[in-house]
Amino acid sequence: MLRRPRDDTGPPPPLDPAPEQVEARLIARVAAHEADAFALLYRAYHPRLTRFLERMTRRSGLVEELVDDTMLTLWQSADRYNGLSKVSTWVFGIAYRKALNALRRLDEPLEDASGDEPAERREAGPEAQCGRHELLRQLELALAELSPAQRAVVDLTYFHGIGYREIAAIVGCPVDTVKTRMFHARRRLRARLAGRLEDWL
Repeated sequence: MLRRPRDDTGPPPPLDPAPEQVEARLIARVAAHEADAFALLYRAYHPRLTRFLERMTRRSGLVEELVDDTMLTLWQSADRYNGLSKVSTWVFGIAYRKALNALRRLDEPLEDASGDEPAERREAGPEAQCGRHELLRQLELALAELSPAQRAVVDLTYFHGIGYREIAAIVGCPVDTVKTRMFHARRRLRARLAGRLEDWL
């Protein structure tokens, strides 16, 4: 049996909504205390927040608590999300402030003091020509030598693909401050890694 040709002259099918729109709708549902919407956001953000907070705080025992505190704040404050920024900007901003507060309680230095000073170099051992695993390990050690503010900027830029303007909204500072932190962070990483990540930085 012959089928009638499909009529392609009508309007195109609707496009899937952008991830930002999906997340904004989920936040609206969370504001209405829909637990299934919160569960979706929790699953989406848990791994991203975990990576971010691990690098920023360097305290693995603290990370899960901070992730849970961040998501609890999201649950309790979803009705205050105003849509002026991406949901991800809002969520990472909460996590950033939670991390700073936790580091203050632990007397962790938070300022970018000595940001102009290159990190102290260590002698390169026989592992200088090692593979990707060793390179990533060295990178993690180098990141640990940055201030929390610098680590946050590097992590959000390179590991989450977030632009400077959005990072400025997350950490609550001008874009030029974000750029300055990135400049000093790159400089210190280059000194610490002796040119091994020039293409990356």
